Formats: sequence, C-alpha cells, structure tokens
Amino acid sequence: MSSDLHHILKTSKIIAVVGISADHTKPSFTTSQYMQSKGFTIVPVNPRYANSAEKILGQTCYARLEDIPFAIDIVNVFRPTSDVLPIAQSSFQIKAKCLWQQLGIENIQAGQLAEEYKMTSIMNRCIKIEHQRLETNH
Repeated sequence: MSSDLHHILKTSKIIAVVGISADHTKPSFTTSQYMQSKGFTIVPVNPRYANSAEKILGQTCYARLEDIPFAIDIVNVFRPTSDVLPIAQSSFQIKAKCLWQQLGIENIQAGQLAEEYKMTSIMNRCIKIEHQRLETNH
C-alpha cells in the first residue's frame, strides 16, 4: 500500500476534490489548501458552489467530475461512504488514475470497482497526512 501511495503522490499533479467546502474550517478545505501549497492543482467539485461566482482556493468549482474539461489524476472524496460508488464510476468515466477515499470513508464496493477499472484505490486515508509522511521520510 505505501508504494502505491508514494507512486500516486509522486506522479500526480491534479486533484479533483469531491465534496469540498468553501468553509475554511472544514477538513476538505484545509486538506486541499495544504495540497495546493505543495504544488498540486486543486479542482473543486461541489454542486452547491458550481453555479456561483464564488471560487474555492482561487479555482472554479464544478458540479460533477464529468464537467471538468481537462484530465484529473486523483479523485479525492470528502463525501459519506454511501455516496462513493457513483463517484467511482464517474472517476472511471474521466479516466482518473486514482480514487482516494479520505479518512473515515471506506466504500469497499467502490474500491473494488476502481481496481477493476485499473485505477489505484485508496480508502480510509488522509491525503494530507500521507503527503506529510512521504515528505518526512524523504
């Protein structure tokens, strides 16, 4: 697992964050802000903000993964476990390399589907914590 984590974080540049909040106190925002500060491009995905002029972390917010007009490396999920299966299907549709279910999110069926689609599947792990761990060890 750690080699998958290392590889995906080293080779990825663009992260779609499904369920991101514009609230600066929410984990989805602070985690995305950290990843952005480390050179990753963050693509917010949340229908609540998609049709407004408000940007999140300076980026346009999309309603759905399929609305993003460019390639995505990692789909980072901040949604309830029960919502992840259709996100996995959408991740495959947009040809993402990785479906990343954040800490506390572990939809086994979605993870298996991602693997069937030849995507890296990471469950119940925080991308920020894993990135910090990799930076500390290198």
